[in-house]
Amino acid sequence: ASVLKGATVTGLVDTYYGYNFNQPKSRISGLRLFDQRTNQFALNLIELGVVKTPDATSRLGYNITFGFGDAMNIVNAADPSFMQYMKEAYLSYLAPIGKGLQIDFGKFVTPVGAEVIESNLNANYSRSLLFNYAIPFYHFGGRAKYAFNDKLAATGFLVNGWNDIVHDSNALNNSVNGNTTLIPIANNYTNSGKTGGLSFAWTPNKKVSLTETWLGGPGATPADGNNWRNLSDTVITFTPNAKLTLTANGDYGRSQKPLGFTHADDWSGIAGYAKYQYTPLWATAGRYEYYNDHTGVTTG
Repeated sequence: ASVLKGATVTGLVDTYYGYNFNQPKSRISGLRLFDQRTNQFALNLIELGVVKTPDATSRLGYNITFGFGDAMNIVNAADPSFMQYMKEAYLSYLAPIGKGLQIDFGKFVTPVGAEVIESNLNANYSRSLLFNYAIPFYHFGGRAKYAFNDKLAATGFLVNGWNDIVHDSNALNNSVNGNTTLIPIANNYTNSGKTGGLSFAWTPNKKVSLTETWLGGPGATPADGNNWRNLSDTVITFTPNAKLTLTANGDYGRSQKPLGFTHADDWSGIAGYAKYQYTPLWATAGRYEYYNDHTGVTTG
């Protein structure tokens, strides 16, 4: 009882029917990840979690969330088998420093991007190309967050890299269903480098919020070898009234010298979202995006 006191149990079932009017013979829509199956019903995600957020009265917390379905096959394609169905698993401690410094260690979803893995928490059912290819899905390591006041917070990260629990030459980063390696990976790939990061969240008023995140380090993915990979991510949200929400997301990434390439390569993209909430139950949302992966370093 003492362990579960103050915890919240969460869960969801996410299934869909998709149809692609291009009628691909593989029945898989190109460049789609979380809604890739066409002309068939598909199970995207079953999720069950227990979450306890630390506070001043109970400084220890945790997040243990399991996931099953196509989404987990994609997100955890490079994971060892014992972590294949673990979406998040980390411990938290709220240190009594100033207003409280929260320290997390374990596996947690990435801080970058305007969207998340769960469909119901996004403006659209589908994910943007930026979420699918420009950024990582998760990290394994540590992070520390400090809120200076109700308007400004900063978070620091030190993790293994992108979608990386164990540095492994057989890892299939940026793979679809764990069966496609987009960039050749050296058999003797070894890397002990770590990826660092900083994130600043600024909310000047109730209508505007801005989050800027940088991630960088050597060997962030097996495709980078021991070379550096850097990523800058910006998310701006504007809510002029209770019904309308506007969001902009921009990404710029650069790999110093991916394996199989003779020079540095970069990728970039922008996405704009608009959502109008007619009633508490009904809303309409749209997205426009542009993604530039001119050498195919992320999409293949």
